Amino acid sequence: MSNYESALDSKNSELRTSKRSKKDVWKEHALAYTFLAPSILLFIMFLFYPMLKSVYLSMTITDPRGQVAEFVWFENFVTLLKSHQFYSNLGVTMLFILYTVPTSLVWALFLAAITHNKLRGMKVFQFIFSLPIVISVGTGSIIWFLLFHPTAGMLNYFLSWIHISPIPWLTDPAWALISISLMTIWMNMGFLYIVLSSGLQGVPEELYESAKMDGSGPFRTFIRIVLPLLSPTIFFALIVSVIGAFQTFGQIHILTKGGPINSTNVIVYSIYQDAFVNFRFGIGSAQALILFLIILLLTVLQFTVLEKKVHYQ
Repeated sequence: MSNYESALDSKNSELRTSKRSKKDVWKEHALAYTFLAPSILLFIMFLFYPMLKSVYLSMTITDPRGQVAEFVWFENFVTLLKSHQFYSNLGVTMLFILYTVPTSLVWALFLAAITHNKLRGMKVFQFIFSLPIVISVGTGSIIWFLLFHPTAGMLNYFLSWIHISPIPWLTDPAWALISISLMTIWMNMGFLYIVLSSGLQGVPEELYESAKMDGSGPFRTFIRIVLPLLSPTIFFALIVSVIGAFQTFGQIHILTKGGPINSTNVIVYSIYQDAFVNFRFGIGSAQALILFLIILLLTVLQFTVLEKKVHYQ
């Protein structure tokens, strides 16, 4: 009988412990969700709700006041995919990415490589090359607007020294996108320089010494040893740069407003014009969703194809 009672007491004790453990788990979950609640609320307000609202608006037609007038399902998407202007804007966007992303990465990597040493005074150059990261798009656009000025701008002034005619940087369709790209490369330089410099600092000094002892020159060492070790950092910088280039708006709005002759009218600026200037929220939302899908597909493609060449050792 005593054995039966002890077994029963043991069983009851296990049940009480199990109940207490479940109660403790529920308390931990409740506490965790309490701390997460502000973040979840912000995500709902500023991410999930606007996304769902965009999906709804993309299937509607709005009146001149911006009010929903008719639900048209996928008619806005069909209209866009049949529109020559949409493909023209997409082509300008892709050309802008081609101008800015590879150039920004190569330029920032070059600056990071030449300043990755312990020579005296190198800290000054590191500070100068990192400086664009603290300058806002609006301020940077005003600075470059003055540089691009056709008569009083410093760029044309320097060109006059070598007897080159002034260039209409922002008023010629052949030069406008290049001008915006130059300013964007300069704006991106600070962030990319800091990221790539940090990656270079993670390369062990012993590798440089070993390569030097084996007779490898600086260029060969950089190509054969440093670049493979730096590939995760370069891959991250590439992903961020492509996404950022798709979302470029501020400098285009300030410097060219999509012109001249739509030569700088990227998709983001077209979304702004349709939605917030012409109050065509349906077409604007449809373009935003198509842009989201393009960015998503390109990001997945980069992870699928390019990540195979990344060395994480």
